[in-house]
This record gives sequence, structure tokens and C-alpha cells, in this order.
Amino acid sequence: MKKVCFLVVAIFSLFILSAQAQTNPTLTETPVTLKTLSTTISGTLASPNGVSGKIPVVLIIAGTGPIDRNGNSEKLNIKADTYKLLAEALGKAGIASLRYDKRMVGENQTHQKEDNLRFDDYVDDAIALINMLKNDQRFSNVVVLGHGDGSLAGILAAADTEEATTAFISVEGLGRRADVLLKEQMKSKPGYMSDGFNKILDSLKVGSVQKKVDISLYPYIRPSIQNYMMSWLRFDPTDEIKKLKIPVLIVQGTTDLEIPVIEGDKLKHVRSSYTYAVMRGMNYVLRDAPADKDKNLATYTQPQLPLKPELVSTVVDFIKGLK
Repeated sequence: MKKVCFLVVAIFSLFILSAQAQTNPTLTETPVTLKTLSTTISGTLASPNGVSGKIPVVLIIAGTGPIDRNGNSEKLNIKADTYKLLAEALGKAGIASLRYDKRMVGENQTHQKEDNLRFDDYVDDAIALINMLKNDQRFSNVVVLGHGDGSLAGILAAADTEEATTAFISVEGLGRRADVLLKEQMKSKPGYMSDGFNKILDSLKVGSVQKKVDISLYPYIRPSIQNYMMSWLRFDPTDEIKKLKIPVLIVQGTTDLEIPVIEGDKLKHVRSSYTYAVMRGMNYVLRDAPADKDKNLATYTQPQLPLKPELVSTVVDFIKGLK
């Protein structure tokens, strides 16, 4: 996560100029490939058509798990097109965006093994992309938008690129350390599972990996992801976001089954100058959704549903209000 040799961005970044087939006449989507010292990042640059002069650009950082550039995941049964729809909404407002596949997902299928992945890798990828966008003369402001766990990655990346990042937007981001929320989420599991999970988590907090894990806990804390989790648990979002000296927008939905509103409250209370928008009835995939679990989760596989209109207008107004 250190500012090391990001001149590689200028040397190795490559925009592939052949545009993809367009489904939205107001938008041009162009594949982007960025080679760094540790990986090759693949993404999509969405640029509004018919706009002259420099325009703002938003770097969209994906949330928890193996999520692709569009906001989907076969492993997690998510087919919501959240980031694709967000890019389209921004484009209609004259704002460009760059969304990309996380490591080991989509076109970013590297030879990196799961047990070698660290949270810092996600931060480094965001830093490289921020610097690339800053060096692109087409753009005026570079805004970082992090969703879910991408909020923390975005906070850390923005703090490391003070001269390149104009503003930061947290959408459904954590306000407490991850272990606090993870323990709360595991309370819904049988006692033997939550107790076993908590013991391993406490061990990771003091730097000790546990190789012996009950098979029931493998989806949550198997040995091959414990080093990643250990690297993630180091960060307290409220400690990190207070380092930002740029405009900050925090957005939190009231029917999010993953991230409760208290997380947004925690981030907001760090500094009174932060803009805080609570979206009534918005869930984790940024749709209008009821609190009922089954009906809420049904929206995760309904890409035809529009994003919460108030979310779009809030984000657009914030970006257009930047100097």
C-alpha cells in the first residue's frame, strides 16, 4: 500500500480503444487493461457521449467477495448488475466511470492463489487506477466510490493518493472493524459454529493462523483465507477515514441485510463536515427492497430492477458540487 513506483502506471497502462458493442446510446464503454508489478487489472471505462471538455470520473470499487466489474458473482448467486447500472446512471449525468474485476475474478484471473491474497492487494489496485485516471487529460476530478468492503479499500487508497483523489464516496461501507460485524452475523448460526468462528477470529487478531477448522466453517474462515482476513482485521474504518482531507459522502440503506445503518452512523460521526445520506428502504445491491429477508434477497438476481433513484441523485449532486 505504500507509494512505490507507481510510475509503472504511466509505463504499462494500456487503453484498448476498440469500443464494445453499445447497448446505451448515451454511453461509450471501452475495455481497459492496466499492468502493474503484481497483476493485470481489467475493467470498463464508461464515458458519456456528446460531452465536451474535461469531465469527472468515478472509480467504482466492488464490495465483499468474488465480485466482477458489473457487481455480479456466480459463487455468491448475485446477478444484479449494480455497478453496470451505476455507470449508466452516471453517464446520463455527464460523468465517466471506471469499474473493474477484483483479483481472481472475471478477466482478472491471475495465477495468484487464495492463500496469498491480502486486503492490501485490493488497496494497491485502487491506488494504481486512481493514478492512471489522474494522468488522463480527459478527466477533471477523480472520485473514488467504494461499496461494501470496497469502502475501506477506497478510504485507504484515497488517503494514499491525496493529490490525485478529489473526493470519496462510501456506499454501504463498514464503520466498525470487520471482526465486530462478522461476530454479529455469526450469531444467527448454531452455537458450535459461532463459538468456533469467534475463537479463530480472535486468534487471527493476534496474528495466529489456525489450520484446524471444522468443516462447517470452511465457507467463512477456511485456512486458505485466514491470512487475507488477518490483513483485513488490521484496519478500523473510523480511524482510517479521519485521515481524509477531501470531501466525503456516506450513503447507507435501511434495509441492507449485510451492513446495518449503524455502520454509516459510525463513519459520519468521525467528522461533522461529512455528508451523510440515509436511504430509506435501500438494500445492499442498492435497490428498493423490503426488510423481509426472502423478498430482499430476491432483488440480488433481478438486474432489471432500477437502482434506488435517491441514491443516483445524491451521488450525482455530490460529484457535480465538487470544485
